Amino acid sequence: MALTSNDETDLLLPLFAGAAEKPPFQQFLERLRRRAAATFVSFLIRPGEGSDVIQLFVGPDIPRLARELNLDELHLADRIQYDRLRPGRVYSADEFDDHDPVLKARRARDMRRLGLADERAVRLLDEKGASAWLVIASERACTAADSALLSKLAPYAAIAVSTFLAAERQRLSDAANEDTLLRAGSGWIVFDKAARVLAMAPATMDLFVRAFGRSPSQGQRLRELGLVVERALTDAASSYAEGPGGLPRTLVLLESPRIEAILSPARQVEGIIHDGATMIATCRQVRIPSPSRAEHLAQIHNLPRREAELAILLADGFSLAEAGSAMGLTIETTRNYSKRLFAKVGVRGQAELVRAVYESCAILA
Repeated sequence: MALTSNDETDLLLPLFAGAAEKPPFQQFLERLRRRAAATFVSFLIRPGEGSDVIQLFVGPDIPRLARELNLDELHLADRIQYDRLRPGRVYSADEFDDHDPVLKARRARDMRRLGLADERAVRLLDEKGASAWLVIASERACTAADSALLSKLAPYAAIAVSTFLAAERQRLSDAANEDTLLRAGSGWIVFDKAARVLAMAPATMDLFVRAFGRSPSQGQRLRELGLVVERALTDAASSYAEGPGGLPRTLVLLESPRIEAILSPARQVEGIIHDGATMIATCRQVRIPSPSRAEHLAQIHNLPRREAELAILLADGFSLAEAGSAMGLTIETTRNYSKRLFAKVGVRGQAELVRAVYESCAILA
């Protein structure tokens, strides 16, 4: 059975567009349910070995109902059974327990309790610990046409799910990177050889919005920064375009809010879209300190909270007297605090304490 032109429009297009939906693949699953006249259609996706299985489905919540009825043997609820399937082959409900008539009869009884008569399943992926399955279940007996449809859809669904998993892993990586940059008060801008913006970190983009009311568009120069800065960026990008060995340069992009940057040749990235990347500006941005820094520093060095607060104030540039005054302490009490603090952190004075604080992860809180 070949996919018809209608199937290509009604099923394949929603399948490949489905990763962007929330929840994903809902239109494809619903159209497949109607196409197969099924009661329940589901993607089961396990992102990695040992990971929980993600279930995307349309139709009644069969897995929840199975759990409520304690139907542990039902394979719609018992996902471990799907690991036995050979990728690409469509399996019927009878094939799960064909070796055991007792289990087969019990399975048929359990499915009837769920209002189902038959099921078809095909394993899509078995790569790098990730697995995925496509399942349909119906109130009627499934037909050979249902199996043929799943068989034809399987390679396309495998590509769509594999792409979805790769995109999800990239989104997770991007979110972690962005959080780390925010905590470090850092950002970045990637330029082409003409100093036009190719990409920008979200935090840096937000800073431009606060400063100028909008963020630069891709392909634009940063004219908002003024002619001097624009010329410096253009000169650096042109220099880096001539050869990869250019030395880093420093540049103050903006005075208020202050953005300092190190300009350097962009690392070459394989691919067509980013082939024009020439220069990256790694930015140091103003960051509002978190009031929880002292708490985290106290946990790391096993300090009393007040001593940790003193350490943070000293690291922020306060003198001993200024820090004590801010904490409501006498100068003598402040000195006593500082002596105990230096001993516990293992430093010999305020300069070493500042370095210890700023090398600690507590500063990222």
